[in-house]
Amino acid sequence: MNNVHTTNPELNTPAHSAHPNGPFPWMDKSLSPRERAEKLVAAMTLEQKIAQLHGAMETINIYELASADKMNAMSPEEQEQLMAQIRIERHVKSIEELGIPRFRITNGPVGVGMGDGYPSPPATALPMTIGLAAGFDPELAREYGDIIGSETATLGQHVLEGPGVCLHRTPIAGRNFEYFSEDPYLSGVMGVEVTKAIQAHNVIAMGKHFVVNDQEYERFRTSVEVDEHVLRELYLLPFEMLVKDADIAAIMSAYNRVRGVYATENRYILNDILRNEWGFQGYVQSDFWSCRSSAASLNAGMDHEMPDAKWLNETNVKNALEDTSLEIQTVNRALVRRFTQMFRFGQFERPYNPGVIDAKGHGAISRKIGSQTAVLLKNDGGMLPLDPKAYGSIVIIGQSEFVDDACNGGGGSSKVIPLYTVPPVEGMQDVLHGLGSDAKVSKVTIAKDLSNLEEAKSAATESDLVILMAGLVASEGADLPSPNMLNEQNRMLDELLKVNPRTVVVMKDSSPVMMPWITKAHAILEAWNQGTEDGHVVADLLFGIVNPSGKVPTTYPVSEDDLLYTGHPERYPGTDEGNGFPVIRYSEGLNMGYRWFQSQGISPLFPFGFGLSYTSFELSGFSVTPAKSDGKAPITVKVTVTNTGKVAGAEVVQVYLGIPVTGQPPKRMVGFQKVFLEPNESREVTITIDPSATNHPMSVWDYCVREFVVKPGEYTVYLGTSSADTPFKTMIVVA
Repeated sequence: MNNVHTTNPELNTPAHSAHPNGPFPWMDKSLSPRERAEKLVAAMTLEQKIAQLHGAMETINIYELASADKMNAMSPEEQEQLMAQIRIERHVKSIEELGIPRFRITNGPVGVGMGDGYPSPPATALPMTIGLAAGFDPELAREYGDIIGSETATLGQHVLEGPGVCLHRTPIAGRNFEYFSEDPYLSGVMGVEVTKAIQAHNVIAMGKHFVVNDQEYERFRTSVEVDEHVLRELYLLPFEMLVKDADIAAIMSAYNRVRGVYATENRYILNDILRNEWGFQGYVQSDFWSCRSSAASLNAGMDHEMPDAKWLNETNVKNALEDTSLEIQTVNRALVRRFTQMFRFGQFERPYNPGVIDAKGHGAISRKIGSQTAVLLKNDGGMLPLDPKAYGSIVIIGQSEFVDDACNGGGGSSKVIPLYTVPPVEGMQDVLHGLGSDAKVSKVTIAKDLSNLEEAKSAATESDLVILMAGLVASEGADLPSPNMLNEQNRMLDELLKVNPRTVVVMKDSSPVMMPWITKAHAILEAWNQGTEDGHVVADLLFGIVNPSGKVPTTYPVSEDDLLYTGHPERYPGTDEGNGFPVIRYSEGLNMGYRWFQSQGISPLFPFGFGLSYTSFELSGFSVTPAKSDGKAPITVKVTVTNTGKVAGAEVVQVYLGIPVTGQPPKRMVGFQKVFLEPNESREVTITIDPSATNHPMSVWDYCVREFVVKPGEYTVYLGTSSADTPFKTMIVVA
């Protein structure tokens, strides 16, 4: 890796060089980052300023390649081929005479993917972000972000485009694997910790995609219509937490329109809310080719165009300055915002000296994270964990993506080129050997058309234990046709589950899926798209080295008829209302995710927050104080958790609140805590509901005063272990 980029001299430009007239005044570290940025911008020519407003990625007819019509018509494989053509260089050119380094940008958020360089440098392929959210553990998020930040810095990159905190409004959204969950609070908590950990390595973290980029369908054209209180209480909330709690350095603007105006030109979103209300001090970058104008975008608050200069080029910017649709002060403002963050993290002083990633060390942490995020969905009769010495022969059966190699998952720009991978068979053999088992592990790879299904049935019949692996690997650029697994995997499982009663199903998903075969399965483990350590993680869990403790971060439906958009094309995929582009209306309001299921009285297959364990837990001693609140002082919720089983494990205590305001869903999550316990161990858990917290736990958006307000009334505090299992509840009165 030390030899990366040696063919192009500009790639190896030092962060700054000696100046004939002495050191640059903006390199004076006694000045604040903003003062340094202002001095630098004041010294730049107009041409130099314009050159720093945009990326310098070279492309070949890329606008035709990436057109919306072509993207939507492509298969996932064709989209991968397209993305391969545009993986060239993600950077802003250096200006050596001013000491401005080449500004290197890498994609995220599931690891260092598509960094500056061709080909992109390899890195640790972490579990998908949806899996991280299933951990319900801020400490895991810190470790996750620490790996990403460390590797970004090691590879000499300045920016990591992540975390992604859009919400899982539908289970078919192509980028659900990059986003955390359907719940804004869970997404915000985990995103904040990832951000802090990344930026601790002096790397700029970039929250994305701002905002309501909750679908890939027609993402270059779609307009999202959403009521203000819905926007504030759900979709903006995790971004607000990133800004206020993590001091995130950058935000990436989305592709879509918001209420008819492109997100990159939406002054209300980028300026009024992000900067004036929240106090954001960083800079806004466009998503790749989401910039649609020069003057309008800069005036609205977008500061940087990526990946090239389709709009913010010399001709357009100079013409806009000439006709006064753009002011030079606005150009300066955009540059000061970005340079301030670069100075904040010492990026002007840092020489480009890429190092070597600790592949095994980071892989071990990835293995730990993965094992703590898998969700045990079903375990009839305590079939799991498996006895490693009880089986002489084990066969792993499934389609290629899930059994032939580690399920890296996630197509598109976030794809990570892994430093190494642990495939399922090899990983299981390693784990069994470590447990003193001499079981033989084999596999059968089933064709996508199921043409060799009979061969798989024979193998299942002859084996002592069958591990069926199936799932879903989604991709940027296109939504899924339905929440069903592709390539007839439902039929595959339905047929194979009849063959051998000693069969376990391992799901490797990047989004919730339908399970019409579930009654035939005795044990189901949702492992997600695990990445590098897939084979080890799954075996660790199946054979009880690790006790599963993940919780479902997004609701699994029983039927497609239960989903909020079924029978409502205006909700998705949108309708043409005479505008010439599709309009998606979030007419379900606040009733999204578990809020939708509860408000409609629909029982899901697996509710938000659900997850089983190899042990059992008991909750007792529930209390909430004070019983009367002024709507300002914190409220304390306590409960004692006891491990009543025979093995160590972890439970996630979850607190929900019922808001006494018309139109509010039955429950909203306002707190959670994961607690690890040895057998017979008890621990008191305290969760604080702070009305002044950035997630506004007790507040609703008030249209009259245009801010979050705690309304008087009787609030119901619920406590339990999932959104549907909250046996403890009490009232608090806000005067």
